[in-house]
Amino acid sequence: MLLPIRTSIQPRRTPYANYIIIIANVICYLLTFAPHVIVVEGVRVAEPLRPWAQMFMLTPVRPYLWQFVTYAFLHGSLMHIFGNMYFLYIFGNNVNDKLGNVGYICLYLAGAVFAGIGHTMLHTNPVLGASGAVAAVTGAYLVLFPQTVITIIYWFIFIGTMQISALYFIAFKLIVWDNWIQPMLAPGAVAYDAHLAGYACGIAAMLLLLSLKLVEGNYTDLWSMIKQWNRRRQFRDTVNRGYDPFSGQGDRKRVSVKEVKGTDGPQVQHDEIALSRAEIARLIGQRNLPEAAVKYLQLMAKDPEQVLPRQYQLDIANQLMAEGKWLESAHAYEAFLAQYPTYEYIEQVRLMLGIIYSRYLNEPEKAIIQLTAAKDKLTDPGQLRMCNDELTKLQNQ
Repeated sequence: MLLPIRTSIQPRRTPYANYIIIIANVICYLLTFAPHVIVVEGVRVAEPLRPWAQMFMLTPVRPYLWQFVTYAFLHGSLMHIFGNMYFLYIFGNNVNDKLGNVGYICLYLAGAVFAGIGHTMLHTNPVLGASGAVAAVTGAYLVLFPQTVITIIYWFIFIGTMQISALYFIAFKLIVWDNWIQPMLAPGAVAYDAHLAGYACGIAAMLLLLSLKLVEGNYTDLWSMIKQWNRRRQFRDTVNRGYDPFSGQGDRKRVSVKEVKGTDGPQVQHDEIALSRAEIARLIGQRNLPEAAVKYLQLMAKDPEQVLPRQYQLDIANQLMAEGKWLESAHAYEAFLAQYPTYEYIEQVRLMLGIIYSRYLNEPEKAIIQLTAAKDKLTDPGQLRMCNDELTKLQNQ
């Protein structure tokens, strides 16, 4: 048996929506779960729900529209709800952080609906449980964080832990093994098709949002991995058709020397920078910020004008500051302010930069500029007091 116990990343913000969904499921379970036995045509049948709650299950023979949502908040046993909520906690927190509270709730409800449709199209037996919605969230995690590491506890003859990439664990264990192979080996009363429909919903929705840039992507998500694979495939196909990338000869048009004059050096540098950015993104995705900061400083040595995606740039600046690299962190914060002037918490960045200039770099003029700009927007009493105290000290020097 394999059970995930943690991932290598943690949400940057409190995942309120995920906690609310988990609490809602627990409350519904406590209100509706009451196992009892009824007699149907002389046969004793075990029922898990209170009689009034039966109408909220999804009944494929004659479904009501609202049942495609309500069934996902009902559970038939303590282990049923515990398993679903456990997986929702493990994978949902980071997805909630990435999509925001409203987007995450929409994903969860859409997963429930699509999982219900998938079950209804192929089966006639009633269904209940959040498994399909949880599968959609897990599928979204697969797309958004495929290169993160999941720590798994296993027990067969021995008990131990191991680490495996999220891409392989979710794709092969949770999707292929649990919902395709295992049902053939040991059929059971589990809505496997609802699970698969939920996974398909989560995966397809995230790929679509990333491709349309409605969700901020990075070099480590599945959509970027697919694009990189496609570029490699096109290159291989071109070479297989007889094109020699070293001589420029083959069935493709040969470019004249005049057209490429002076471009080899810049192209090589461009490729190195792209690889450096990808490596930084990979390390941040694994929350290995110290090594990512080292790679960032190497990138700055190659091209000081480079700026990372918004959250990555902020993470690196914070890490450099935590390491006491005041000048490097100031440059990283300055690049962030120049590239992302509409950031919602920009006053906090200005406060941090002003503190660095004032206390560690002995540049009072720059400190006053940043602290004055931060003072006008700060709302937290503690941060505002810190800003005023620092400004007072600078002005009295």
